[in-house]
Amino acid sequence: MAYSLDKIDNKILAALQHNARLSNQELSEQVGLSATPCARRVRNLESLGIITGYSANIDESKLGFAFTVFVSIKLDHQIDERLSHFEEEIKLLPEVMDCWLMTGNRDYLLRVAVVDLHEFERFLTGRLTKVVGVANIESSIPIRRVKGQMARLF
Repeated sequence: MAYSLDKIDNKILAALQHNARLSNQELSEQVGLSATPCARRVRNLESLGIITGYSANIDESKLGFAFTVFVSIKLDHQIDERLSHFEEEIKLLPEVMDCWLMTGNRDYLLRVAVVDLHEFERFLTGRLTKVVGVANIESSIPIRRVKGQMARLF
């Protein structure tokens, strides 16, 4: 369900998406609202499930995981049991940062974060190819990220 938000709500979301550590006072100053109504709006956005939580953005490369690979997976059968099994197995792999069920020629798209090409090879041959039901794997290595955004707001 899509909610209709006003300009102040959108300003609050944009400010918190940029820096979720803003105090209520700082947030209220940025959006042009006094502190109490600002806090009330934030609580309302949380209760509606629009704000689902707060987190830190982490630079994976500074932790040693500078090599990202996008991996497309095609399963041997697109039946509920096979999809469920694959999804449960993928959740156990720490290298997989994101997993999307897709339409089109492939069933899943993964974003994998590893140290280097050698770790990706070990992940691919030692773990991913051993997941029951995986019929085809296609990997793409990104050159650079052009745009990154947490969520679309407007």
